[in-house]
Amino acid sequence: MSLRVILSVEALEPRLSGIGRYSWELAQRIGQSVDALRFYRNGEWIEDPATLLEEPVPRKRRHKLHRMIRKRTGWLRDLQQASVMRSHLFHGPNYFLPAAGEGGVITIHDLSVFRYPETHPQARLQQFERYFRLSVERAAHFITDSETTRAEVADFLSLDPSRVTAVPLAASTAFRPRVADEVASALARYDLGYRGYALCVSTVEPRKRITELLRAWESLPPAVRTRWPLMVTGGAGWLSDSVRDLMDKGARQGWVRYLGFVPDEDLPLLYAGAALFVYPSVYEGFGLPPVEAMASGIPTVVSNASCLPEVTGGAAMLVQPEDVDGFARHLEQALTDDAWRAQAREVGLAVAGGYGWDRCARETVDIYRRIT
Repeated sequence: MSLRVILSVEALEPRLSGIGRYSWELAQRIGQSVDALRFYRNGEWIEDPATLLEEPVPRKRRHKLHRMIRKRTGWLRDLQQASVMRSHLFHGPNYFLPAAGEGGVITIHDLSVFRYPETHPQARLQQFERYFRLSVERAAHFITDSETTRAEVADFLSLDPSRVTAVPLAASTAFRPRVADEVASALARYDLGYRGYALCVSTVEPRKRITELLRAWESLPPAVRTRWPLMVTGGAGWLSDSVRDLMDKGARQGWVRYLGFVPDEDLPLLYAGAALFVYPSVYEGFGLPPVEAMASGIPTVVSNASCLPEVTGGAAMLVQPEDVDGFARHLEQALTDDAWRAQAREVGLAVAGGYGWDRCARETVDIYRRIT
């Protein structure tokens, strides 16, 4: 039986989110293993998903007659789409399936919209309220990014666990160990020195535990926190007054700096130049930044929560962020214990090397074949 697939690509845009990256990696790979592949976005077929990564060109306003014709012929377009969808397996890599995607696959990356609704915009909460349960009812199978999330999703949605499969994500090949000369010019733009700082790549919001990280860093011996200031990069999110005050205080004292968003081409270089990577989030569906850090050969500290122990596979130092004193002691060890650091690099590279986008695509296609 031939395997025909439709992949939804609504998450593709010039600045890729984590789900956008996942969608793009699948879009590039699964066509090699199926008989036919089409791309779908918000009611329209997409011939080349790469065009969605380009900066948009302002669209000319359509003539009134053109709009009327398009509206009146819309039923025919919808009918044609429905016919194609009935002959294909639909995969929604971003939580949702359209009505015509009955019997398809959806990827549920995490349940943060239910666990931490305050970290999502109102429009997204409304979208989930209207469409998520309908998508779940339509789906034949579900994909998650980790076994931890697989168990959580099966329990939360009262699903037979056999209908949920974990398929891990991966770091881009841009994340790899680099010597000082390879990153010197990029680090100079941020006034940083090779192995002279620690890095946290995270949105600043409650579940990421950035406040606790800052308090722990403030508790480090002055000589340690001055030698290795903390760089925080990512979206501002919930940059609350307490976080802002700590950031400002730390910046004045020289032990923390908030970099905001960093261009995609600079991020792998910032990873590779760091002395330590820290990720104290207490809820993730996979936790891609720690894998990117391990792939870069950087010793990594993560929260002992959610899927992070699973995903880091024994390579990372595990901490309890709410225990600020204990967190600070672990951070000091992670920065100064050369024996642990050498082992963390070696094991981290091996763990990260076990993940791969080719593997992700292959295991995804295996699920397609299993349910068709």
